Amino acid sequence: AEPKLSLRFVLPDGSARHMQRDQAEPLGRALARIATNAAKGHGKSGKKSKKARAEGDAEGEAAVPVVRLFSRDGAAVAEEVPNAAAWQDGAVLHIGDARYRVERNPPALTELRLPRSLLAGFPVCPKVSAEFAAPQHCLFRWFREQRPADGGDAAGEAWVETAAAERVFTPSNALVGLRLKLRCTPGDGEQRYGPAHEVESSGPVEAGPGACTFDARHLYTKKVCGHGSIRAVSYNILADTYAQTEFSRTVLYPYCAPYALEIDYRQNLLKKELVGYSADLICLQEVDKSVFVDSLAPALDAFGLEGLFRIKEKQHEGLATFYRRDKFSLLGQHDIAFSEALLSEPLHKELCEQLAKYPLVQEKVLQRSSVLQVSVLQSTTDPSRKLCVANTHLYWHPKGGNIRLIQIAVAMSHIKHVARDLYPSIPVIFCGDFNSTPSSGTYSFISSGGIAEDHEDWVSNGEEERCSMSLSHPFKLLSACGEPAYTNYVGGFHGCLDYIFIDRNALEVEQVIPLPSHEEITTHQALPSVSHPSDHIALICDLKWK
Repeated sequence: AEPKLSLRFVLPDGSARHMQRDQAEPLGRALARIATNAAKGHGKSGKKSKKARAEGDAEGEAAVPVVRLFSRDGAAVAEEVPNAAAWQDGAVLHIGDARYRVERNPPALTELRLPRSLLAGFPVCPKVSAEFAAPQHCLFRWFREQRPADGGDAAGEAWVETAAAERVFTPSNALVGLRLKLRCTPGDGEQRYGPAHEVESSGPVEAGPGACTFDARHLYTKKVCGHGSIRAVSYNILADTYAQTEFSRTVLYPYCAPYALEIDYRQNLLKKELVGYSADLICLQEVDKSVFVDSLAPALDAFGLEGLFRIKEKQHEGLATFYRRDKFSLLGQHDIAFSEALLSEPLHKELCEQLAKYPLVQEKVLQRSSVLQVSVLQSTTDPSRKLCVANTHLYWHPKGGNIRLIQIAVAMSHIKHVARDLYPSIPVIFCGDFNSTPSSGTYSFISSGGIAEDHEDWVSNGEEERCSMSLSHPFKLLSACGEPAYTNYVGGFHGCLDYIFIDRNALEVEQVIPLPSHEEITTHQALPSVSHPSDHIALICDLKWK
């Protein structure tokens, strides 16, 4: 669909050429350009040579080779044929005596990167971007640095190939102290391969932390569950934006080793944790944009999960929803920002008018950048089974119960619009960090379907911010993982703030994966720690269709 095409070739003298031409341009003009490009003494001094030609420099003319393009069946391609049609696979380009076989849209790598931090026992997931190729069809070869003790002489090969030929490589303890190298050959799944690229790790493999809080949980999630079941995960993964501040290091998480708060370290733990849950749906909160693009999406993609991201305006973090490709396909995305939707969507007109009576609260609600991510999925094996997957992260302030009630009212109206109006009565799974304990108005509203105007949360920040209204929604929702003692455990607070709400009419809970023991959580005082990458704990449950 791009207006230009690019041509690359290497001349017999070894110099590479890369040209951009219009797809609609007649072939003759492109061939003439290739000829002047290939001519001796041209190349870098192109401007001079044009001038020389204009003055009829006979020597210049003599150096220009004959350039012609022949189709696969040996016929010369006419010069008036546009570039887009002329350059076909298997055609042959003649530049003087040299012959080139044309490869149209060959597989090519556009990006190959290794993570900055490598830990023994933790999966290394490269970021692979390609054109006319797909990571699952590329070839991967992993190498480790040669140790001096390996007996290789200094001038010899510095790298030793490992037995690994998969996209994801988990270094063993034997590789601690050694750097890694990856050689990737892009492929398109039809036995066509492009030029290989290599990338070396910036540092050596380091020793891992030993046992992690999620190791025991992985014993329950070794396999992906069957087609009638759905394994769902909800997890606030602690954005780097908040973990790396002076306030976090000294006030919020003073008990956490500084290196364990660093994003590269936490990413290693997170990827291993998430991959080990073999989930079908993963809803994450506090996802830094760069973490999604460079780390989580490539890693989970290698394990069959497709990712969707929604940034919070004003912030560098947002929400991510991943779904298993062989179980679900995406029918539609219906994300909103609460403040924007409240003002602009007719759906929320009544709520907006009620809120206008309370200017102080209205101002606070409209200042928040909180978002709601809504994805509609369809089962790949039974197209009649559709699912509305919602994911959110509500306002955090302990006294902001009234703000959260308004946010959740907007969320429920929007979900109703998607799961009742746009897709008639499809089941809902609503995950997130609701920043609300089981005794809160928000939790009560979600699970009971309504809230009275005299609920104490309407005055959560004092009388001057009272905003009383009665709200309702039509769903029958159940907290699939119940009400754990806590899903967030930091030095100054622990409580249950995260939930996976499910549509009890259509779904039932098959099993809840047990949370880590209190002993595991408090081994290093609180969270995060060297063995746990966030201040929250992932919720995991297996659901089945009724």
